[in-house]
Amino acid sequence: MCRWLAYQGRPIPIDTLLFKPANSLIHQSLSAQRGHVPTNGDGFGLGWYGHLRKPGLYRDTMPAWNDLNLRSVSEQIQSGLFFAHVRASTGTSTARVNCHPFRYDRWLFMHNGQIGGWPVVRRAVENLIADDLYAFREGSTDSEVIFYLLLTNGVAEDVHAAFARTCRQIGEAMAAYGIIEPLRLTACLTDGERLYALRHSSDRASPTLFYALGGGISVDQGCCRFESSQGDVLVLSEPLDAIEAVWHEVPEGHMLTTSGGRVELHPFDPTLR
Repeated sequence: MCRWLAYQGRPIPIDTLLFKPANSLIHQSLSAQRGHVPTNGDGFGLGWYGHLRKPGLYRDTMPAWNDLNLRSVSEQIQSGLFFAHVRASTGTSTARVNCHPFRYDRWLFMHNGQIGGWPVVRRAVENLIADDLYAFREGSTDSEVIFYLLLTNGVAEDVHAAFARTCRQIGEAMAAYGIIEPLRLTACLTDGERLYALRHSSDRASPTLFYALGGGISVDQGCCRFESSQGDVLVLSEPLDAIEAVWHEVPEGHMLTTSGGRVELHPFDPTLR
């Protein structure tokens, strides 16, 4: 499975979180502590917002720990909203178009998990994507399909409803083909203003998801420091250090939303319309 993090707050150099903490995302690409597999070396990606409405995107197929350009780029880019992802493929090819995050217009999306029986249900699920959006699909991952299903299902109008309908549709397709493998996802989405993160699975065994909030995030000797004031939000697959008081676990079956430097958690049940 993959590892990812999303940050929203005061602009900071991206390398503050990618490289400096003791359990930084780059460290997790080599030795994840809470994933099913320790190594996430099937590519990486950055997505960030700067002066333009459309986010920037940098993705490659090299392992994140082995790309000198990534360190140089992340030292120079400051952003108040960015995504970072290191990939462990669940079967699809290692290609740049399969690396997260995925971008459409002002939206960014990334995912950790899988659609059970993906090779079997792929065609049926892809057919649910609106024709005008399908033309933008580039890769072969189930993650990218989830993104375009969210867009198809009206995520711009109602994020919670779009996630619920998307999960229902995928579950129905899996049931139609007799798939017993689970649907699992911890996914993160943003329109450049708000962050949305979902932890959901059909077998209640979702990948881990945590958040931290405060103000003026910094890293000192590998440990993350937050001022007590609100303003910065960090959502991620696993903590960046061992200071347990900083990190809060998102419960199974919940959606996280950021608003004004605050975090709201709401139960998520895709069967409720």
